[in-house]
Amino acid sequence: MIKQIIYSIFLFLTPICILQSCQNEIPLVNLGIDDVYLLPRMKAYKLSPGLSGKEYRWSIETVTGKDSLVSTDHDYIFLAKDPGIYNMRFEIIDDQTPFEHQFRFVVVEEEVEYSPYISKVYEYRPAPGQFINTMPEYQPGDTEETMRKKAEECISGKNDVMISLGGYGGYIVFGFDHTVINVPDQKDILILGNAFYSELFPDEKGGSCEPGIVWVAFDRNQNGKPDEDEWYELAGSEYYKPETLKNYEITYSRPDDSKIPVPDKDQSLSDVTYIPWIDNRGGSGYVSKNYSHTQNYYPQWIKEDRMVFTGTKLANNAVDKAGDGSYYMLYAYDWGYVDNHPNNLTDLNSFDIDWAVDTQGNKVHLPGVDFIKVCTAINQYCGRIGEISTEIIRAQDLHIKINDPVIPYP
Repeated sequence: MIKQIIYSIFLFLTPICILQSCQNEIPLVNLGIDDVYLLPRMKAYKLSPGLSGKEYRWSIETVTGKDSLVSTDHDYIFLAKDPGIYNMRFEIIDDQTPFEHQFRFVVVEEEVEYSPYISKVYEYRPAPGQFINTMPEYQPGDTEETMRKKAEECISGKNDVMISLGGYGGYIVFGFDHTVINVPDQKDILILGNAFYSELFPDEKGGSCEPGIVWVAFDRNQNGKPDEDEWYELAGSEYYKPETLKNYEITYSRPDDSKIPVPDKDQSLSDVTYIPWIDNRGGSGYVSKNYSHTQNYYPQWIKEDRMVFTGTKLANNAVDKAGDGSYYMLYAYDWGYVDNHPNNLTDLNSFDIDWAVDTQGNKVHLPGVDFIKVCTAINQYCGRIGEISTEIIRAQDLHIKINDPVIPYP
């Protein structure tokens, strides 16, 4: 009998006693499950046995017919990218309650075809910036939930309506309608922004490059929410460099509407002391306001008067080429960041789940990811062009083939 399994397999222990020799008998396990299960691909299923023992072994049969050990944990999460038959073996290694069970997953194509693009925004929390409250647009009465929905509408599918994450730390959390599989030796996710190289300096990889760091999480508790799941940073080219700061924290304060603006000397900025910030390294400064964007730069739907962001901070990448603040060149880092290279350079805008590291910088292996977070990674203000702020326009699962490979280019 083929039967669909939802999230967990429960094993029930039923001891069988024969007369007075009960204590000498090996308990019989009534599985309460079938030997074959029908599952759609790219969906994770948690196998959680009700038995316990000293050691556990989960194995899968390879193409050569041999067992390959996949886990020694009590629980195991099964996840398959491709349709097929997957023969499994579960063992409990224990002198008192040894146990072995063989079963099979029949993985099939999904009934409704998965989308290769973003289908859900879980959270949108940008830092202050010159495009905040306009990308997407805030309207009086909007809440965190309505702004989340607006951000979702902008970047879902191929809508390609750009959103801004504001200054350092601002972020968005999104996902797909399936788990993005971690395929060995392949890039897994493409994320597009609006970076471009300067035409004045064609030999330099710089122009408007505003790097954002990618964090990923696997839905281990299988509840469909990025709540208790651990986040892992995708370590890009700058991660291990000494100038990259870990556990950097910045606090922005809501601007005082009654404050008298302080313009700069050349009148390119309308208020150079607009939104104050402090960090946990003894630094402080302001998000200035310019004449091109006159709206409030602090997210209007946020009730708190202070916003705190913590994460990894990359070294400043902007250079004042003119020497007077009139022309900044924002240089691209080598690889591993969003909004860091022009969109047509797809390999440099693609990300490998195997770059994931824990809080100590140790590599971790994830079978796939369900939640993706992108954060603005630099805290730098660049004169009249404003703060460095990561923008996003689209994301794509690279393991789902598409008929229209057109890449939007700002």
